[in-house]
Amino acid sequence: MEIADFRRLALALEGAEEGSHMGAADFRVGGRIFATLASQSQGYGNLMITPEMQAEFVEAEPEVFLPVAGGWGRMGITHIRLVRASEELLAGALRAAWKLRREKNQRAGQKRGVSARVKTAAKRPTTKTSSKKSAKGQLFESDNRRP
Repeated sequence: MEIADFRRLALALEGAEEGSHMGAADFRVGGRIFATLASQSQGYGNLMITPEMQAEFVEAEPEVFLPVAGGWGRMGITHIRLVRASEELLAGALRAAWKLRREKNQRAGQKRGVSARVKTAAKRPTTKTSSKKSAKGQLFESDNRRP
């Protein structure tokens, strides 16, 4: 795979937009980054995933995935070696990072929504409030494909 493939596959995800962060191309959903091309000169794309996901990806495909050096890598930021990735693997990895970011965005929106409802309820003492817990979504599609 090449840089153009990474860009094409990232932008094919629903709601994905290309932006720029510190001079490097990034890919966002809901205004938040899920992948970057910050290491494209080294032949890598970067995925914003959890440390647990990173460990699974590196264990499953060590010739394709590796942690970014330092603190970013310890937080889950992961390189994907584009030259060694198949289109299916790259698409699956981008989809996993995109889905994780979208779920985080939804949880953050729910928290803001609850906070706003609580403030509104405080102003109107006769208003009843309720909170709903959302079920955590599955990282991978139901067919159990993994990046």
